[in-house]
Amino acid sequence: MKPISATLVIGATGTTGRRVTAQLNAEGHRVKAASRRATPVDGAQAVRFDWNEPATWDDALAGVDRVYLVPPIGSSDPAAVMLPFLRKARAGGVRRAVLLSSSAIPAGGPAVGQVHEALPGLFEEWAVLRPSWFMQNFAGHTPHARSIREEGAIRTASGDGRVGFVDASDIAAVAVRALTDDQAPNADLLLTGPQALSYDEVAAIITEVTARPVAHRQLTFEQLRDRWAAEIPLEFATMLAGMDRAIAEGAEDRTTDTVQRLTGRPPGTLHAFAERELRSSS
Repeated sequence: MKPISATLVIGATGTTGRRVTAQLNAEGHRVKAASRRATPVDGAQAVRFDWNEPATWDDALAGVDRVYLVPPIGSSDPAAVMLPFLRKARAGGVRRAVLLSSSAIPAGGPAVGQVHEALPGLFEEWAVLRPSWFMQNFAGHTPHARSIREEGAIRTASGDGRVGFVDASDIAAVAVRALTDDQAPNADLLLTGPQALSYDEVAAIITEVTARPVAHRQLTFEQLRDRWAAEIPLEFATMLAGMDRAIAEGAEDRTTDTVQRLTGRPPGTLHAFAERELRSSS
């Protein structure tokens, strides 16, 4: 593999960004770890970066020839800030960009779908990662994790719809290959775990692993929208609730071989993820 200059990882302290940073470091690549507070990250050069503060962009991009892009959290129009940044990145010598999007959002769709659509016209080397729902949604301080701990329940408007939940470590592993392999994917990569599961099945797996009863409680679209809107802007809450409604209609009932194909190993199961989380929290 040819040596490369630094890779800028935006959102380097986040769910996928910190894993991408760690895996790049483990392979000996130089990393600039971007976050709003320039939080120190082992083995990387911490740099301050804020999508909404263009004055932070130049320092972040200095000495970089590829970038891992995590859109601004909670924004319904990320293209407004991301496209000017990407044009600056291209002009400054960045030649490869890997964008984190979502399985629920196609090229040209809402929110980050607009950035997805523009990316191939901006860079000759690119990839768009479109993971299904993260297994990490059931751990840490997420809404699902809180309701599991406090109520023994997962609340969704997904009905009996199935989702190919994927581990963020597998997303990061694909991102590292997309960033560093000699040949860029130049493709839209749909990422899932090995099984499509209903939330009833998710609750059963968590119950089995933790030995604590967890149930799936079904909400209406409106109930879920209002539940999200207590924590995030209404427009974004409406979009998220709409994604649950799409799950109920079968939009996420699929699996792909992308993780296996790009990393050479199968994606992790939800059962293995839950066991790992239980060990780490005990």
